[in-house]
Amino acid sequence: MPTRTSDEDTTVVSTNEVRLAGRVTSAPEERALPSGDVIVTFRLSMAREPSPMTKGSRQTSDWVDCVAFGARARRSVAAWAVGDRVTVEGALRRRFYRSGDGAATRVEVEVLRAGRARA
Repeated sequence: MPTRTSDEDTTVVSTNEVRLAGRVTSAPEERALPSGDVIVTFRLSMAREPSPMTKGSRQTSDWVDCVAFGARARRSVAAWAVGDRVTVEGALRRRFYRSGDGAATRVEVEVLRAGRARA
């Protein structure tokens, strides 16, 4: 849902909505975070559409890491397998975490709704 902020003469609308359709390229993996929260992560690959930026590129697809936090989304994606055609809706999120090398960050899609694509 768009967020509106208002200044004297200017209204700025911010939107963070992601809709993707592609193939699962890494098996969904359930993990418990140090906070006790449980997440399911997976990677989604989509065919690359031509654009001014991709003109002349030999790369034919793009991929994005996805994470499901909510119980319903976790149940949906946990049943997927590599190669499944799926759709996800959610938002871009920057997540901070600790790794063996110290603090790290990544941008991923927070999955809010998910399902297998219809054939």
